[in-house]
Amino acid sequence: MRSATSTARQSPLTLLLKGVAALLGVVLLGALGPAAAQARPAQAEAAATGLHISDGRLLEANGNDFVMRGVNHAHTWYPGETQSLADIKAFGANTVRVVLSDGHRWTRNGPDEVAGIVDDCKTNRLICVLEVHDTTGYGEDAAAGTLDHAADYWISLKDVLAGEEDYVIINIGNEPWGNTDPAGWTAPTTAAVQKLRGAGFAHTIMVDAPNWGQDWQGVMRANARTVYDADTTGNLIFSIHMYSVYSTAQAITDYLNAFVDAGLPILIGEFGGPADQWGDPDEDTMMATAEALDLGYLAWSWSGNTDPILDLAIDFDPSRLSSWGERIFHGADGIAQTSQEATVFGDGGDPDDTEAPTAPGTPTASAVTATSATLTWPAATDNVAIAGYDVVRVSGGAETAVASSTTTAVTVTGLTADTAYAFAVYARDAAGNRSARSGTVSVTTDESGPTPGVGCSVGYRVVGEWPGGFQGEITIRNTGTTAINGWNLAFAFANGQTISNMWGGTPTQSGSSVSVAPAGYTASIAANGSVTLGFTGTRSTANAAPTAFTLSGNTCKTA
Repeated sequence: MRSATSTARQSPLTLLLKGVAALLGVVLLGALGPAAAQARPAQAEAAATGLHISDGRLLEANGNDFVMRGVNHAHTWYPGETQSLADIKAFGANTVRVVLSDGHRWTRNGPDEVAGIVDDCKTNRLICVLEVHDTTGYGEDAAAGTLDHAADYWISLKDVLAGEEDYVIINIGNEPWGNTDPAGWTAPTTAAVQKLRGAGFAHTIMVDAPNWGQDWQGVMRANARTVYDADTTGNLIFSIHMYSVYSTAQAITDYLNAFVDAGLPILIGEFGGPADQWGDPDEDTMMATAEALDLGYLAWSWSGNTDPILDLAIDFDPSRLSSWGERIFHGADGIAQTSQEATVFGDGGDPDDTEAPTAPGTPTASAVTATSATLTWPAATDNVAIAGYDVVRVSGGAETAVASSTTTAVTVTGLTADTAYAFAVYARDAAGNRSARSGTVSVTTDESGPTPGVGCSVGYRVVGEWPGGFQGEITIRNTGTTAINGWNLAFAFANGQTISNMWGGTPTQSGSSVSVAPAGYTASIAANGSVTLGFTGTRSTANAAPTAFTLSGNTCKTA
């Protein structure tokens, strides 16, 4: 669910809240057992072109299994953020879901603009899921548009989408039904699919669930087979949005396995991890189950949320990932670990690509210790896509390679204490073209040598505030010489703040004193490595940062 002017989540969930307690019983309605699975029509198999569905799986034209690993990007509200797709790709995503408007509720994105978005996706080697957002919450939100209107919009774009079946999936309408009479979802969803097929669309079509996308009453689950069979091409995939309704492992695994067992294609088209006023989604189980079942997932969202709790990158800045962004891109079962680029883009780059990337921005240094420094830099751009970055030490006219990265950050290790260094960065593309060198950053390492055993520094910042509440972020860095496996972080609030929900750790609070145990994916911290925790909390007027931290009894520096 998203607000009318931004990507912030909405609150018309009274009926949802009443039903959450009965969720596990409700979703069993209309369970899709293996006996319900039916063979795909033979004529559909023969006609498959581009991305298509076969035996419940999303395949490329060459038959390669394609598992979406990506994020959502709010283009229609932020059309000037044209660098976002390149930044998303630089973190390893293979897919981006792009928010569009059919003109019913927001400014219509026309054919030339949509053609440009598709070109940008292809340039950055991303599969492009295009969605109409105006349908959000239809039947409950009076401002929402119909799926029929959205289908007419797609038909108006047929000339720019025809021939793009290898690269584009059409998500007819976002969360196209609210909580009011969600059974009304089935007929217009079926009609919209058939309208597009009747107009000649061969693309894979994605359909979202009712109940603001979360299907907590099981309508899509019960009627998925009927909707799927109504598409004569068989190129239909279902999308479930997982937020606070999916706060337990059982709710998540039951729902996804119901579709897999029935041979019906499904992905998690949106999901969140940070807790909100409705509950605390279990993003760890969502991501782990998607990986175990080879199902796609698309995290909400790159940036621009009214409440920044769901921003992966703060203010569209790829060098400022939030704790939610770190979780999605670098955590267990995250994008960096599991994403595989679509084979339609080929291997090794385009031999005809001779254009070098632009130079990256001048790096900045942080978390400087006696033996290491973390460097971040503004991303480069390329006519095709950035494949990675090479960091060099500059000494007079000489250069020495010290590190490589597929993102816009790297930690350089093995440095000497109390020593001055200068570092710069090159960008390279898949064809091997290398950019001009960035500007240099000067770094002087700390005087003291590394701390034997455990050493630590802790950074604390307030990400956002609102009356009575706030979102915070804590970064723990291991400045010692050996990996930390298991830890306990302790600190005290100064102004009566309390932690409501945390991701990356489990808090225990007594008065002002807080103790945090790690989550599974943050328990180990490599030497010179770091982990980031995020949380929401309550506050009064004052909201001062804690001044002292200990890690497993060791006093940490504050960063």
